[in-house]
Parts: sequence; structure tokens; C-alpha cells
Amino acid sequence: MSSSAAMSEPDVPQATSKARHVLLRRLTDVVCLPASRINAFERAVTGDLLVDMLRLAPLEDRRRVAMRLAPLAEAPNSLVRILLRDEPSVAAPLIEQCASLTDVDLIGCARDADAPHRLLIAARRGLSEVVTEVLLSFGEDDVIEAVLKSASARLSQTAIEGVVALSRLSPGLCAPLLRRSELRPSGAYVMFWWCGPEERRTVLQRFAVSREVLQDSVEDLFAMVAAEGWTDPVARKALQFIERRQRNRAAIERSPYAGLEAAVAAAGAGLKREIVSEIGYLSGVKPLTAAKIMGDAGGEPVAILCKATGLSRLDLQTLWRAMRRPELTPDGDVHPDWERVQVTYEMLAVDRAQTVLRYWNWSLSSALTPALLQAIRDGDEALIDEYSAPEKAAMLALAENFGR
Repeated sequence: MSSSAAMSEPDVPQATSKARHVLLRRLTDVVCLPASRINAFERAVTGDLLVDMLRLAPLEDRRRVAMRLAPLAEAPNSLVRILLRDEPSVAAPLIEQCASLTDVDLIGCARDADAPHRLLIAARRGLSEVVTEVLLSFGEDDVIEAVLKSASARLSQTAIEGVVALSRLSPGLCAPLLRRSELRPSGAYVMFWWCGPEERRTVLQRFAVSREVLQDSVEDLFAMVAAEGWTDPVARKALQFIERRQRNRAAIERSPYAGLEAAVAAAGAGLKREIVSEIGYLSGVKPLTAAKIMGDAGGEPVAILCKATGLSRLDLQTLWRAMRRPELTPDGDVHPDWERVQVTYEMLAVDRAQTVLRYWNWSLSSALTPALLQAIRDGDEALIDEYSAPEKAAMLALAENFGR
């Protein structure tokens, strides 16, 4: 009788478990052999055997196999797939170290596994645009933040725009997002409305760009468009964004006030809707833009409005008081909000302040159509033009005003 037949019944599972453990290790050794010792077909067959065994293997054995496979330049795909979808401790060595993983492998893991796996993938070096777009699509703040903080990860403009939208409800994403080289002024300007004080300062320092090159390149076109009576709405909107003059001369002629300073002085007696609209008209922006600026909790937009239109520090103080914002703390010190608003006024050049103000006006009013307003009210992003930066900005900046 063979020794195996002589085993007592309780000893059989123990012997089988030991043999299985050794077999698992030997098959792993075979899979890890260099290409000079094993061809691709032999490796694939061995990998198929390992897949079946790993389904019933203990966690520690599965983790060991993953660690053995991680340095390989070529590993059986079926084996990689099952290990990537295993417990995070099993998948981690492959996700973190295996250079042979393809975008398809990573995307499949991101879609089929759980949030801890996506967080591991987000920390992997050299992620491509297609992988990061899948990771960001789940809307998980910790995963998104890890992707944004990865200097080697590449993000598409579609992905960046998606994160800008998510940052409205997750302000913690604003700071890492502002450090991304892929972020464009259109995204930064609309993020400004829900950013904190430090992030707002970053937006103004990095994205408040000059329009000097634009102005020089189209200087001769103003006379041409004027000769046509400004009848082309597309050319008119673009040139209104580019031109140097901020105040609206036509509005000044029709205004019941002698000028913008007079309207601001009148606001000192009470900031009514009519005065806000008039200040907007005189400043060259629409009433909706002016109302958004005056209603902002942080106050920096008011400083931008004053600097862009040439209003003085005294005019800024008049508006601040008209908005019933504090200038002093109970201890008699300068209130932090008022101090920050004054710093904002001082730090910006007029041309750069105008760029920010005009982009807000462009996106918050000039791009608005009845269809877009309905889309904002309904929260239906499918109704906006996916290629229109102003429409996207308006959807995000005005959503809260319509109860979203």
C-alpha cells in the first residue's frame, strides 16, 4: 500500500494543502522564467493553471504571486487580470510596480474593482489621458485629488473641465487643480466663484492675463467694424472683450447719474437693485454680472470691478459699506475680509482686472440664451454647447442661483 493510502483520513487535507502550496510556488517559478527558457505559449498555459489555483488560494499566497509577477516584463494576461481585481493588498504590488501593465489593464481594473484600487492606480507614475479620464469619471474626491497631485499624470481638457465642475461641490479639489498645467483661464475664472481666499489669489496671480497682444493684433479692425455699424454680433462680442476701454460711454449718456463715480456715491445711501444694474451698465457689464459681483461673499470681485473701471480706493470703500460688509473687527482691527479686498485691488493691474471682469461678463451674460437659461434652471448639461467655454462657465457659475 502506498504511503498516501496509508494516511489517516484527517491527515489528507493537510497533505493536499501542502502539495497545493508547493505546486503553486513551482508554477509561479515557471511563469517567471526568462524568455530564453520558456516561450509565450508555455507561459500562457502555465498562467491558465495558476488562475484556477489562485481562486482557492489563501490571501498571502495570492499576494506572493503578485509580488513575483510585478517585476516581469511579460506576464500572462489572464493571471494579471485576476490579480488586479483581487484584494487591494494583492493588487497593490502589480499596480505600483509592474511596468508591463497597459492602459487596457489599468482601465479594466478601475472599472471592475473598487475605490481602493482606483486610489492605487491614481498614485501610479506616468498615467495617460485615457486612464486618468476613467479614474476621474467616478467622482471620488480622494482619487481625483491623488490624480491631480501626480506630477507625471497627464489629463485631457475634457477631464480637467469635469474636475472644474466637480470642484463646485468639493472645494478641496480647487487647490490641487489650480496647480495643474492643463488648467486654462476659462476654468480658473469660473472656479474663482467658489474658491477660498488663497485659491482666489492664485487665480488672479496666475490667470489674470494681459490682452495687449490681442489688442495690438486687431487694432485696425475697430474702425472697420464701426464703419459697418457694429452690425455683426459675433465680431462685436469679440472686440468688446478685447478693447481697452472698460466703461460704457453710451450708457453714461443715458444714465440718470453723471458717471460711474456718481452712481457709486448714490449706492452709499443703499444698494438697491436699480443702482446695482446702473453700476453694471456704466461699468460695461450686464446687470446679471454686476449682481453676481455685489452678492459674492468673499468680496474680491468688487475690488476687481473697481480696478478694471478705474474707480478709486475711496469708491471701493463706498461700495463695501453699501454692501454692509465689515471694515473692523470687534477689537478694532482691520477686518480680514476688508484687508483681503484692499490687497486684491492693489495687486492687480488695470488691464488684467479687465480681462477677468470681461470674461465673467462674457460667460455670465453675453453667452446666455433662453435655451441656456432653461438648461441652467433644469440642471441639464446636455443642452449646452460642449465646445462653448462661456456656456459651460455660465452653467457652473449660475447653477447655485437657480437652486441647484
